[in-house]
Amino acid sequence: MSTAATGERPRTIAAASARHAETRPDHLAIACEGRTVTYRELHLRSNRTAHALLAAGAVQGTRIGYLGHDGEHLYDLLLACAKTGVVLVPADPRLTAGEIEHVLRDSQAELLFTEERHLPAIDSIRSGLDRLRLVVPLEKGEAGDGFLAWTAAHPDTQPDTSAGPRHPLAQMYTSGTTGAPKGVVLSQASFWAISDLLARHELDWLDWREDDRSLSLLPGHHIGGPWWFLHGYRAACTNVLVPGFDAKRTMELIRDGGLTTALMVPSMLQILLAEPDVEPADFAGLRKVVYGGSPIPESVLARCIEVMGCEFAQIYGLTETCASAVCLPPADHYPGSPRLGAAGRPYPGVAVQAVGPDGAVLGPGEIGELRIDTPAVMEGYWQRPEESRRTLHDGWLYTGDAGYVDADGYVHVCDRIKDVILVAGENVYPAEVENALSKHPGVADVAVTSVPHQVRGEAVHACVVPRQGERPSPRELLLFLKGRLADYKTPTSYEFVDELPRNAGGKVLRRALRARA
Repeated sequence: MSTAATGERPRTIAAASARHAETRPDHLAIACEGRTVTYRELHLRSNRTAHALLAAGAVQGTRIGYLGHDGEHLYDLLLACAKTGVVLVPADPRLTAGEIEHVLRDSQAELLFTEERHLPAIDSIRSGLDRLRLVVPLEKGEAGDGFLAWTAAHPDTQPDTSAGPRHPLAQMYTSGTTGAPKGVVLSQASFWAISDLLARHELDWLDWREDDRSLSLLPGHHIGGPWWFLHGYRAACTNVLVPGFDAKRTMELIRDGGLTTALMVPSMLQILLAEPDVEPADFAGLRKVVYGGSPIPESVLARCIEVMGCEFAQIYGLTETCASAVCLPPADHYPGSPRLGAAGRPYPGVAVQAVGPDGAVLGPGEIGELRIDTPAVMEGYWQRPEESRRTLHDGWLYTGDAGYVDADGYVHVCDRIKDVILVAGENVYPAEVENALSKHPGVADVAVTSVPHQVRGEAVHACVVPRQGERPSPRELLLFLKGRLADYKTPTSYEFVDELPRNAGGKVLRRALRARA
């Protein structure tokens, strides 16, 4: 029986770490590419890491960066941050040097833990990072250095520090309408608030059990990755980590690794079912799949139910709501269900409303901006008080998403006011891509929007107004963006137009561009 089932739920990560080390010392906490770490080992390792952070001059509120794929070191650091009050800033390892520089400079990261392959990029931007004092490679080098060597000499006792549930734990970078990535500050309590609500109301829409082998296919720099891990960690199950999504490898884990539950995006489900020789027996141990990022096409869901034979739950939320505020529970997942077009229902203790431009609450079926009242809400945007006040006020978080709440309380998301594009579950912000493209000498004006993609859900599409006498080719623009943007942000298609459609206020009519594309 899990701790959730008994009602004995540790309130802090440090408390969970100590408890699991005592009650489940030999149970696997992490399995990653053949490497394993037990709960006792992870407790002692994160204690050493916590002491190493303190010895390096980190104090409560110090930001430390992590630049790498998922693995045991990432969550060793996350636990150490919880034990010291240090704040972890994970960065997407696919970012360019300039994008990495922005995250590290904006967060004022003082320490950085990075895969060795990123060291040349870090060297190239180091002069612009005044606060960065120490760079620790994650892998062991020829000189015997590396992350484990860096922590080895420190004691494995739990440090005498105090970081409560409301203390910041992680700073996740996401972008807004301006395209400038900003840090969303999340407390320990934010990560566990939703599971607390579900336990209080005895609901199993989402659940984690001690005997689970839990897989997250969302990376650690994405809010879904640490959110999913920390729930599995709290329940003392085995958390299976993979450094990136690979369909063949994932199917091997499902077939042979005894996986029982997983978090992924719908396009991943579609890719898995397209693997050769996939049959129901392959998924015999899988009991539940949670997905988010986009609704699942009914044809894909029907195929999933037929082949995978497990429960499904959809989640909707933002980084600012710590991944999830709304859930379409397993009972609503069946072929022909009238609820499949909805994002889901707010959890008990969470409220969602659609409001008009004047702030008035709209009635059932009326489309407006969705706002959320949730205990999992962010602390705010790092050092951006004005943006924090615009997003968080009067007890509500304003999502920037357009949608409505129906008469039965189900939330429907119709459009994204902020125009974010979801490429296989990853956020791509048009302004960021537009800013990069506008630097090309042959581009006079540009607008970026989404187009449907069979596998990724959405892809990036650029409408370009060439400068007079110029006609840059799609290939030329693709090569121009290489090194300026991560690959998944790069447009997959281009349209060359004489002018962009705009409203009377000069705003680009992205809906018209999407419809035309």
